[in-house]
Amino acid sequence: MIVLGLTGSIGMGKSTTAAMFADEGVPVHDADATVHRLYAGRAAPPIEAAFPGTVKDGIVDRQALSARVVNDPAAMQRLEAIVHPLVGEEERAFLGAARHSGAALAVLDIPLLFETGADKRCDKTVVVTASPEIQRERVLARPDMTEAKFTALLARQMPDADKRARADFLVDTGNGMEAARLAVLAIIRRCAAD
Repeated sequence: MIVLGLTGSIGMGKSTTAAMFADEGVPVHDADATVHRLYAGRAAPPIEAAFPGTVKDGIVDRQALSARVVNDPAAMQRLEAIVHPLVGEEERAFLGAARHSGAALAVLDIPLLFETGADKRCDKTVVVTASPEIQRERVLARPDMTEAKFTALLARQMPDADKRARADFLVDTGNGMEAARLAVLAIIRRCAAD
């Protein structure tokens, strides 16, 4: 089974691209969705212990937690030390199930794929990209997004050009979703041929 790491900076269309793989029957593990589930379960108690007042009714209050860690690298490291091992357990279970089902290809959708070294667990990587103008427009259109928050998020992510340079495959969502879908189909065919 080929493990394909999928990543892209904020606003590039990574989630939409992941859904395109899923639409083609490829198992997709969404690291962000896993974090959301963990925030409502196993991760909540250790997060509350590390960041008192960030859990309400047993669920991590993402806004409260974000306010505590967004501009504090040490706090972000503490949070990642809690969350990353739990996400890793879920990822290993996902890959085991995909192998057991006979899947030829599985996608790990990981926002910070290169930044965390997760690309080393993948056979190939896909970077979802778009122009900086399209990225900015998409991100600033999100609810509760500010210029400062966008800048802070970008600062945590490897520059798009660096990601593209490391990618085995690119999906440019700036060319429209039909072009992105065709790129996904081409990647699936290429992986099937390997």
